[in-house]
Amino acid sequence: MINGGSETAVAPVGGSQPLDWKFSQVFGERTAGEEIQEVDIISAIEFNRNGDHLATGDRGGRVVLFERTNIQDHVGHRRDLEKMDYPTNRHPEFRYKTEFQSHEPEFDYLKSLEIEEKINKIRWCQSSNGALFLLSTNDKTIKLWKVQEKKVKKVCNMNVDSTKAMGNGPIVGSSISTSSKQYIANGGCTSNDFSFPTGGFPSLHLPVVTSHETNLMARCRRIYTHAHDYHINSISNNSDGETFISADDLRINLWNLEISSQSFNIVDVKPANMEDLTEVITSAEFHPTHCNMLAYSSSKGSIRLIDMRQSALCDTHSKLFEGQEAPGSRSFFTEIIASVSDIKFAKDGRHILSRDYMTLKLWDINMDSGPVATFQVHEYLRPKLCDLYENDSIFDKFECCLSGNGLRVATGSYSNLFRVFGCSEGSTEATTLEASKNPMRRQGQATSRPSRSLGNLSGVVRRVKGADNSGVDANGNAFDFTSKLLHLAWHPTENSIACAASNSLYMYYA
Repeated sequence: MINGGSETAVAPVGGSQPLDWKFSQVFGERTAGEEIQEVDIISAIEFNRNGDHLATGDRGGRVVLFERTNIQDHVGHRRDLEKMDYPTNRHPEFRYKTEFQSHEPEFDYLKSLEIEEKINKIRWCQSSNGALFLLSTNDKTIKLWKVQEKKVKKVCNMNVDSTKAMGNGPIVGSSISTSSKQYIANGGCTSNDFSFPTGGFPSLHLPVVTSHETNLMARCRRIYTHAHDYHINSISNNSDGETFISADDLRINLWNLEISSQSFNIVDVKPANMEDLTEVITSAEFHPTHCNMLAYSSSKGSIRLIDMRQSALCDTHSKLFEGQEAPGSRSFFTEIIASVSDIKFAKDGRHILSRDYMTLKLWDINMDSGPVATFQVHEYLRPKLCDLYENDSIFDKFECCLSGNGLRVATGSYSNLFRVFGCSEGSTEATTLEASKNPMRRQGQATSRPSRSLGNLSGVVRRVKGADNSGVDANGNAFDFTSKLLHLAWHPTENSIACAASNSLYMYYA
């Protein structure tokens, strides 16, 4: 890998040794036989820039925030990043912070279209004055949220209790809520019919405003809507801290965080005649340091790097990255499995990681002849592509992530498995982990059972619900197409991974 974006290759420290992954913690663990509600399934995961906070979104439109509990340890070890190695004696520990309802189900009356509340993506913005800011989006609407601690203030030390204000004598030292402004405006009364007790008050107390408990408040600051005709698949913050992009199947729009009434269309791949449509946009992301550069992937397996300084409408790309097809390997499924479901820039901005259905590919933005590394995620599924097509699993969109130092990459698979690969020069690291409290249990060999013969399948009959969706993986373990690990995120400064298995959030460290 390239250190800091320089032109000189550096042999990374400890890059060739496989990591020893261990279970850290789990949130929302399901019990045996528990029925999972559709709205509780996690659909987005994102660490903030320094890794002290983690956000998840679910299909019910909720955003849940977690905060790190051992932040001081984390701050004390950030200097280890300069050594291209991570501390091994500490790992991040998180606790539940708060949650809020980000999106509600809607109905587009003009198009007679139901809009799900499912959170497609979450992106953290720059923090300010102790407040957290983040963007969340469903298929059509993007929202900017501000999460901040608010102290609840009360007016105390009043002469009269509002519950006993009708002549029952003075109650010294009682308190009322600040929401009772009329009470104070009427001289300590909730009613104009109040009569002072006989003999009057022995002493009058001046009201005192005191702060009580602190509550976390989530407030929607901006709503960005009516800019996409198709479902939003990506949002990405710019390094300038002022703008972000949102992408759907055919267009990419540029927004200013402070302006929700308008956006600028910077990429438009919609043909004049929709019958000529051959590819769609699948993912888009800003460069981590250059505010003028962004990349987007397509359903044809290509990645385009564009420079917004060239023109207002970026119809032409600066560079095109696409893999070369092996001669004689083309089949009915070639184009389907070539579709890129996710792309991520490395922290140094020099490399792009892409995930298609079968592989992870690492690209050098200075070399567009082909990927510098290709990692086989679940090659043992290739003989079962017909099964995967029949049950629609072949259209699953798996995400990918990179470690903060760029030495490793990770992505998910079926049976709640995820894989970690070393991408430094000479590394052969390829670890398979399971999203459970014993992540390494899938490593051992197990007795394999025969899978269903592909020759017995009919190409025109779709598999009915409840049919056998299992098979055998490379280790001889049974796998299940219905349990899939689509979403995961790597901590930005430490070897720690958060991944979503259905409604549960699992965290691991190495």
